[in-house]
Amino acid sequence: MSSPVKDTAAMISGMAPVLDSTLYHFCMGPEALIPYALASFREDEGLSLILTDEMAHAKGLLSDLPMKRITLSVHSALDGVGLTAAVATVLADEGIACNMVAGFHHDHAFVPAADAERAVALLNALSKTV
Repeated sequence: MSSPVKDTAAMISGMAPVLDSTLYHFCMGPEALIPYALASFREDEGLSLILTDEMAHAKGLLSDLPMKRITLSVHSALDGVGLTAAVATVLADEGIACNMVAGFHHDHAFVPAADAERAVALLNALSKTV
């Protein structure tokens, strides 16, 4: 297992984005769906869930914006600074919405499915600039 990377330039140059072919939906739902969710987060308004397209269909929780996940493969340190900002900025500059989710090992960018291939190309180009 690799050690976490904390240096901003090293995180960006090593991000190696990987596009997940699965469609996802950000939904609100009951706690009973947590075992089926890729991720969940409790907000004041209720439980947010990230569900696969298949599960969202099955539970009648489709959103208007199917998303694709781009995993930033670098083992980014939880206290690393700048990776999320760099990713969000390069995508925003090109008009691509981005919802970041941090895991213990990796950061994940969720982008509209229609923009996913272009987003990966932009992130690959960004990784070569540092």
